[in-house]
This record gives sequence, structure tokens and C-alpha cells, in this order.
Amino acid sequence: MKKQPASRRRVVDPTSSPRRGRLLRAIPSWRETLLGGPAWALTMASSAWYALWLREHDATFHLESILLLFASGGLIAWPLSLFAGRCMAQDRAVETRFAAYLLCLIAGTVGVTALLFALDYRIFYSQWHAATGSRIWFYQALFTSLSAYYQFLVLGVRLYLPIGAVALLLATLGLVRPQ
Repeated sequence: MKKQPASRRRVVDPTSSPRRGRLLRAIPSWRETLLGGPAWALTMASSAWYALWLREHDATFHLESILLLFASGGLIAWPLSLFAGRCMAQDRAVETRFAAYLLCLIAGTVGVTALLFALDYRIFYSQWHAATGSRIWFYQALFTSLSAYYQFLVLGVRLYLPIGAVALLLATLGLVRPQ
């Protein structure tokens, strides 16, 4: 097969595919990630602290760990949620964009924070688990993680209220702008 001269080769535009172009347009900019991520992390940590303070649990023994968990969850969740929200909201009506960003910020923030909590939970309980790779170990790891998710959903989600809910609405309104 003959090689075509450089002038006759077809140049492929990376945004020529509708799906690929949609994904590339959904990637958050460095500015949005480097400014929005820490701001969201600080807001989630502040929300957890304020919720504990309202319940008079702000002097808890593990306050620093709790605040670090919520801040880490917010920091990691922000770019992922922003990307997912943009994928769902592109070329949609304002109401749909609002719903997409709201859903992605809620699911992303709670999901990532719950995952970090489950990993910490799993690390603590792994010392009593069976040998790694066995069937019993798999069940122990699975049910320990599921228990951690359940515990976070029951006890941890309320720490997002009231500041987290207000911040969620303000962030969503800020993200819903004409594209």
C-alpha cells in the first residue's frame, strides 16, 4: 500500500465526533478546578463543623478527622461532579441544567465522601479479616464496605445541613448559566 503524501492525508479533528466533542467540552478548566475544588472542600468542612456545633458535638475527639474527611470528599468530588453535570447539561434547557448540576453535586459529594469513609472503615477492620484473596475475605470486605456506606448515609449526610444545602443551591445557580 502506497503512503499518501502529507498534503493529501486527512486530518482528524478531535472534536469531530459528537460524543468526543461533548466529553471534551465537559472537562472543567484548570481555573475552575483549582479555585472551585478548594472552595467546595472548605464549604463542606465548614458545613460539617457547623452541624456538629449546632448539636454541641464540636468538641468531639475526632473533629479534625471528620473535617478532613468532608474537605477531602468535597475536593475530590468537585471536578468529577462538574464534569458529570456538564456532560448531562450540555445543550439543554435551564431547568434541565439546574437539575443535572444539582444531582451531580449531591451524588458526587456524598458518594465520594462516603467512599473515603468506607475506605477508612475498611482499613480499620481489615486487621480482623481473613487472608487476602479468599472467598471469606471478599465477603468481609464487601459487607464491611456496605456497612460503612450505610453508616455514612445515616449519620454523615446530616452534617451537610444546613450550610451544605445552601451552598449546593448557590453553586448550582452559579453553574447554570447560558452555555
